[in-house]
Amino acid sequence: MRLSIAGTANSIKERPLPPGRIKISQALKSLLEAKEFSAIPTAEIAKTAGVTEALIYKYFKDKRDLLHQILSGYLEQYRAQMGQDLKGIKGTLNKLRKLIWSHINVYATNRVFAKILLIEVRNYPDYYKSETYSRVKEYSNIVLQIIEEGIRDGEIREDVPARLIRHSILGSIEQVCLSGITFGKEINPDDLTEQICEIIFRGIERKEC
Repeated sequence: MRLSIAGTANSIKERPLPPGRIKISQALKSLLEAKEFSAIPTAEIAKTAGVTEALIYKYFKDKRDLLHQILSGYLEQYRAQMGQDLKGIKGTLNKLRKLIWSHINVYATNRVFAKILLIEVRNYPDYYKSETYSRVKEYSNIVLQIIEEGIRDGEIREDVPARLIRHSILGSIEQVCLSGITFGKEINPDDLTEQICEIIFRGIERKEC
């Protein structure tokens, strides 16, 4: 089965974003490196971007819409990167190992993305009804597809539910990275990938009788 990793947006040439909109997004990204989202007023975003508050509301419904738009952009970039990372890799467990590494690495190298996804948006119920959350679920479904492929190919035990395996993988990634994001600690993709794979693969790998 062919995995649908590349988004449809890749096949459509998108219009360039207005410079003011780009400045606003970059300003909030910069401010999030040092502050919590709730502590950043719209006026500070405008001042950092060198624009008026009115321009922010021209492009975004409110401050939270701006945050969601930034996250959507990050998710698109990560989805494209994941497609590149998985290209040419054979075997389900090898794909999962690379996916785990890629996921941890993007958190390690882009702390603002990780902070938005793991902390900032999840405290609000509107996130779970948003288009942004739909993008997150698309990624989650790709993970599920890889696991189900492994079950069909006999690499993964069929008596362990595929969704439980997915939850175990994604939950492990988030938990090992969350303290690093929250407290500014080092996140080592190589070490953490090995540790997660050692624990999870032992439980799901199908053994020959």
